[in-house]
Amino acid sequence: MNQPPAIQTFQMPRMPRIPVRTIASIAAIILLIILTWTSFYTVQAESEAVVLRFGKFLKTVEPGLHFKLPFGIDQVTVLPTRRQLKLEFGFFTSGYTNVDQPAKDAGEERSMVTGDLNAALVEWVVQYRIDDPKQYLFDVRNPAQTLRDLSEAAMREVIGDRTVDEVITIGRQDIEVSALARMQELAKRYALGVRVDQVQLKNVNPPAEVQASFNEVNKAQQDRENAINIANGDYNQAVPRARGEADQAIRGAEGYRFKRVNEAEGDVASFNAMLGQYVKAPEITRTRLYLETMGDVLPSVGEKIIIDDTMRNLLPILPLNKALEKR
Repeated sequence: MNQPPAIQTFQMPRMPRIPVRTIASIAAIILLIILTWTSFYTVQAESEAVVLRFGKFLKTVEPGLHFKLPFGIDQVTVLPTRRQLKLEFGFFTSGYTNVDQPAKDAGEERSMVTGDLNAALVEWVVQYRIDDPKQYLFDVRNPAQTLRDLSEAAMREVIGDRTVDEVITIGRQDIEVSALARMQELAKRYALGVRVDQVQLKNVNPPAEVQASFNEVNKAQQDRENAINIANGDYNQAVPRARGEADQAIRGAEGYRFKRVNEAEGDVASFNAMLGQYVKAPEITRTRLYLETMGDVLPSVGEKIIIDDTMRNLLPILPLNKALEKR
């Protein structure tokens, strides 16, 4: 009979045994690394850290290098309390750094109804700071989302109290002020631990379906304002000129009146002075007035020959013919 083939057996080489002391040393080194790594933390210059011990609030620390109990006994949450944060509503900018800004199309967020039941697309920005880190972390479950919700509610409330013309054109600044006051009030009421610093409206437009009609209305309003400005300019030119001419005429008349009154008063004073002298010496005053009058009148008369009845014999001698020719 054929013998079965012999089965060959192979024996695996034995692994060298690691000494227990070596394992303990490696474990000690790993434990030391973990201990060292979890015993300190760094807070950036624009942030503050909230330290929890066994899940309970312990303290708030300033920027710098700090030490804590290792192995998760102390837990640290760093918040950017010294940097102004920004939330965008109705849109979002790529490359944002705020982790609470949702990266999604906010079409429903910017669609609003005004007080006169018109639709408007409103985009705005809220700038805020984390004012109380402890309150921010523990008083509200999701403070960032709560801030977004109350900001949207406040803006819808303010927009709903105004007409579409105010929202799109003349009322932007008033809307920003009113929305900011309302958001600050709600943030304080809900104990969010944030301080809302500024609300800024960005793009405010009517829906695309009525954009053309709204542009025509807006153009008509601008033409109206332009016509009013031109009319006011003409008014401001004509009225001051007319007032100046009227004032000039009045001043001229007043000057002429003062001149005539003064002349009349001077004549009256002169006449009264003469009258007083005449009363004192009538003959002398009469003679003086006569002589003065004749002195004023005769030089303008020309050549005159005056004779009386006693000088008739001189008539043939006087050159009367030449005097008559000169006339």
